[in-house]
Amino acid sequence: MISAVMTSNRPYLLRAMYEWIADNGMTPYILVDANAPGVKVPKTAIKDGRVVLNVAARAVAQLELGADRVRFMARFSGVSQSVEAPIGAVLAIYAQENGQGMMFPAENSSPTTIPPAAAADAAAKTTSAPTEPAPKKGPHLRLVK
Repeated sequence: MISAVMTSNRPYLLRAMYEWIADNGMTPYILVDANAPGVKVPKTAIKDGRVVLNVAARAVAQLELGADRVRFMARFSGVSQSVEAPIGAVLAIYAQENGQGMMFPAENSSPTTIPPAAAADAAAKTTSAPTEPAPKKGPHLRLVK
């Protein structure tokens, strides 16, 4: 039997979102829980227990988006400093210009999984007789600045 335990998807999603943001010419920022164990950031950058960090290639050196931590060198008030945060402390990654990105669930909560039996039940329900179609909604537009 294959083990059902999987590694965290957070480092993979973080790297993918970083590349997507950078490939679109935007500036990737990460939001970090500054109170999480293992977080090393300048105290002056912390606001309300969190820190927002510009992780664009032009703003940092030696960026490492690893399986267990984010690590890089950055300048704060003109002084180059090492920054480090465990992957579990990263709360979000987003584009500074438009806010598009991804928030991550708290690390201590277990990931949402569907037990195999429940997945089979759900598949059986979706292949059964069609139900009444949902009412159609009108078009929806949103202004993005």
